[in-house]
Amino acid sequence: MQNDRLKRLDRKFFELLPKTDLHVHLDGSLRLETILDLAKKDHVDLGVDNVEDLKKLIGPGKTHKSLNDYLKGFDITLKVLQTRGSLYRAAYELAEDCAKENIEYFEVRYSPVLHTQKGLSLPAILESVIEGLKAGQKDFGIRSGVIVCGIRNISPEVSLRMAELAVVFKNRGVVGFDLAGAEYNYPAKDHLEAFSLILSNNVNVTIHAGEAYGPESIHQALHYCGAHRIGHGVRLREDGDLLNYVNDHRIPLELCPSSNVQTGAVKNIGDHPLKFYLDLGVRVTVNTDNRLITNTTMTDEYFLVYDSFNLSCQNILDLVINGIKSSFMPYEYKKWYLRDTKKKVMDLIKEQTGECLKTV
Repeated sequence: MQNDRLKRLDRKFFELLPKTDLHVHLDGSLRLETILDLAKKDHVDLGVDNVEDLKKLIGPGKTHKSLNDYLKGFDITLKVLQTRGSLYRAAYELAEDCAKENIEYFEVRYSPVLHTQKGLSLPAILESVIEGLKAGQKDFGIRSGVIVCGIRNISPEVSLRMAELAVVFKNRGVVGFDLAGAEYNYPAKDHLEAFSLILSNNVNVTIHAGEAYGPESIHQALHYCGAHRIGHGVRLREDGDLLNYVNDHRIPLELCPSSNVQTGAVKNIGDHPLKFYLDLGVRVTVNTDNRLITNTTMTDEYFLVYDSFNLSCQNILDLVINGIKSSFMPYEYKKWYLRDTKKKVMDLIKEQTGECLKTV
């Protein structure tokens, strides 16, 4: 059997690779230049007025002491995301940036409650992002959906408000509901009322868990809150029985390798469980988390895991397929998209390496 590592895949290959991004935060993925421009237009004092100083303030790609430390960068980005125009622009530019690297579908998440500082209503906040994404689809041909986030460390009451908003906008751009924010000391089970409403209205659920806290957090996300996907889940390996449950029930993990290192969820990329999960057959996906805060792209993430774990071409194809299967896109479209993407990836691999892959 041909060893595809004899002809090494380069970064350009991963840029051309059709991809999904199922875990990307709107407020963590702005362009630096856009932050400065919005601050100027909306008279927001950031304390800096150039890209280099802004970089020092946010620290893109910096390794942090903890998840809470990592989240401090959002204090800056949220300052400029308080108007309809700024939210529209952030969504539109994210669609453009994703399309440039052949991401064909992405799900962007954020919490509308964090964008009310200038008096915008919650529906207006959500509509602005959805409109920006629709314009992105029209101009760049990229499909997307919105995941509304409750926030662990604010209050269960706010999470319920966010759940109500997600239900109203289901089938109007919203594809799911999430619980984000500081994980340690803020258990998911405190937000049961929000998830009861979400599940009773047949809304998809993904929950940040197993990043800054252990398998118990994942257990709560699944068995108390009915999660259909797990955001991160790097600490799932600490509980073999739960790991088998997740694998047996094909519950996807939204892994964000660079971010997982930067938040301290893993010590270094070599310690990341992605390859271990992949070898077990767990439905793992690769995602950015935050394009700005993490200083990454989907191309970077794919190339990182390929290079770090000596992945085969089959592994790469499996990761792409996992991303599509794990998405919250409608099943009828997903079937067509999966067939089309499989062919594109297999043709690209054959062109690059000469290897002919087979899939079921």
